[in-house]
Amino acid sequence: MGSRSGKVGLLIFSSTPPEELASVARSVEQAGFDEVWIPEDYFFIGGPTSAAIALGATEKIPVGIGVLSSVVRHPAVTAMEVATLARAYPGRITLGIGHGVPVWVAQMGLTPKSPLGALRAAVQTIDELLSGNAVSGEHGPFAFDGVKLVHPATEPVKLMTGVIGPKSLELSGEIADGTVMSVIAGARYLEYARGHIATGAAQSGREAEAHEVPVFAIYHVDTDGAKARATAREALAFYLQAVGPTPMTGVYGINDELQALLALGDLAKIAEKIPEEWLDWFTVAGTPEECVARIADLHEAGATSVILSPYPPDDVSRMVELTAAEVLPAAREKG
Repeated sequence: MGSRSGKVGLLIFSSTPPEELASVARSVEQAGFDEVWIPEDYFFIGGPTSAAIALGATEKIPVGIGVLSSVVRHPAVTAMEVATLARAYPGRITLGIGHGVPVWVAQMGLTPKSPLGALRAAVQTIDELLSGNAVSGEHGPFAFDGVKLVHPATEPVKLMTGVIGPKSLELSGEIADGTVMSVIAGARYLEYARGHIATGAAQSGREAEAHEVPVFAIYHVDTDGAKARATAREALAFYLQAVGPTPMTGVYGINDELQALLALGDLAKIAEKIPEEWLDWFTVAGTPEECVARIADLHEAGATSVILSPYPPDDVSRMVELTAAEVLPAAREKG
């Protein structure tokens, strides 16, 4: 596929205390990253409010919200919040919308009958409202009666999805400007995903090559490569246990092996047993040189930007400094 941008951004970890968001966002911009992304993991920090803090603390860097659940807010409310940010900070906000982690959505009693239908309705109605159009009628699980924003966006806002499965990827290609990829989306999965995205894009006449693919990645960089990989191993074990076997791991033919690994139950035991090659597939970890190589692999597989997710969060300052000095310049040169 090849890189089309070579961009590198940073994802602010959801466990970051709200009072630290402004300073972290500022440090990301000053370090020279191309983008900063804010998660909305329920029940940590709010996506739109955290994005507002990040936008207010920085000058030019684009801010992405990755991602909101399609059903947690009515699309009219999401559109209003995003339009407010888009008007106050023109050209700097990107919105990601997904199904939401099923366990969290169920905790709120919001599990939709049709996740695909809810996602389609949310993306399409938010787009209409941001464009200044009125929306009425039943759209998926949502009802509208002459809803129209008083302050619609004055320029287009990028609307992306955050999805994993083949049908959802095809829907994303059909209706969205991009697809935000999970932190365990390896290079082989990106090639798989872009195929499904292209299928969806063809259905609606969209240009598949214009579809953006920011890829989140578990990240730990250190001059001691072995130490960095050991730390990333802990984070990978956590995410694999939380997500389980999916197409992201299935494309590597390891879902049975993963299922057996997860049956161990204990996070420390799972981390200990993770094969070394899984770290290469699913994380960006090691020395600065090793991290540059992994970032290049993701760009080559079709990532339009690689969004590093530093783990653990309390080591972000050191990693941002080392990344700015030794990773970003070399990654851009390769990109």
